[in-house]
Amino acid sequence: MTTTYVLDGSQITTLEDFWRVVAERIGDYVIEWRDHGASRRHLGHPETARQLDIRLARCHPTNRPSVSAELAEARAGRGPTVFDWLVEIIEGEHPGGLRLR
Repeated sequence: MTTTYVLDGSQITTLEDFWRVVAERIGDYVIEWRDHGASRRHLGHPETARQLDIRLARCHPTNRPSVSAELAEARAGRGPTVFDWLVEIIEGEHPGGLRLR
């Protein structure tokens, strides 16, 4: 059975609004990320570099130096990864709402 959560777009004008509306509709939730080690490997520096390549091609020219620097770090196997980005977003918006198993 699939549960559908309806979001009213007229209530979402900022990113903070999005997270507030999601929290109101879904309520108290926990994301249990099973076999997160596999995701951590797959969403590591190579995937991070791929995503930053995409971002670099689309970003505003004034952002290119910072994205290029992040891309160089990812290609060198350093810095946060896509996996880290996702964990940070989830924990930042719903502290304690993520279980890595």
